Amino acid sequence: MSDSPNICKSPLFTIGQVVKHRLFSFRGVIFDVDAEFANSEEWWESIPAEIRPAKEQPFYHLFAENDDSSYEAYVSQQNLLPDHSDEPVNHPEVPALFEELKAGQYQLRAFAKH
Repeated sequence: MSDSPNICKSPLFTIGQVVKHRLFSFRGVIFDVDAEFANSEEWWESIPAEIRPAKEQPFYHLFAENDDSSYEAYVSQQNLLPDHSDEPVNHPEVPALFEELKAGQYQLRAFAKH
């Protein structure tokens, strides 16, 4: 996947947006965006080659959840889809950074804005 010509290099998602993973069963709210891959080489190589994402695209930091737990995830743009469920993300860090959920988008708390 790392040589995919269809990779969009501009961010398609925004901070506060609720998204879901394209391949795996988890969803989350975006709390930060890297313009391109900014994690360790070891982390990137730990992803199986057949599903390893391209580095030259935005990567998103998520407060994520699945059926079993809440955690932070680092996900490539090519592996995210908008989550249209309008269900809240039940991660314990969400209330600290965001206010209410409206139409799939959390609003940043005033103190969290730059």
